[in-house]
Amino acid sequence: MNRAPIPKDLPAEMARVRRQAALSFLFCAPVLGAAVWWLPQQFEFPAEMGERLAFAARACLLIMLWVLIGVGIIARLRRKSAQDNAGSAYGPPTERLRVPLAFLQNTLEHATLSAFAILALATVEGEAPLAFIVGMVVLFAIGRITFLRGYPHGSAGRAFGVVTTALPIMGAFAWVIYDMVDRLLRAAI
Repeated sequence: MNRAPIPKDLPAEMARVRRQAALSFLFCAPVLGAAVWWLPQQFEFPAEMGERLAFAARACLLIMLWVLIGVGIIARLRRKSAQDNAGSAYGPPTERLRVPLAFLQNTLEHATLSAFAILALATVEGEAPLAFIVGMVVLFAIGRITFLRGYPHGSAGRAFGVVTTALPIMGAFAWVIYDMVDRLLRAAI
């Protein structure tokens, strides 16, 4: 039976988590910066709101593809185990299914936040927000892959993936909130 990788030294484990989070930031910042700066020079992004929202909906579809991948992994594993094949209502998952279930749950949480962030960001004027969405989609994929691969190695093992998935979401939320406040203040003046 595989046991959870419970750290013997929690402060040292948290230091490793912070290190992975910092590495993720150092990875995400240039990717998103390059997307916002370089992509609008290479491609023409939609300007009309309907087209922008269609662009965002398609980006959300790519994000939701990771939920579909998680569901597919679990379905494939359930077909290979009599205990898991009965379904989660009839007992706890086998060891083999626990990490994929955690991956699916975490991916679903991030995909939900990401989808709302993408749709909201598409309402911000200019090409840069749409280019940021492209960067988000790429980083979401990288984050999910590294999260799944690192999961068996404990919190430090999955930290890079979680942060790589979450930072662009937080950036999008911040950008939209800034835009909303800016519009409100401009309207008040």
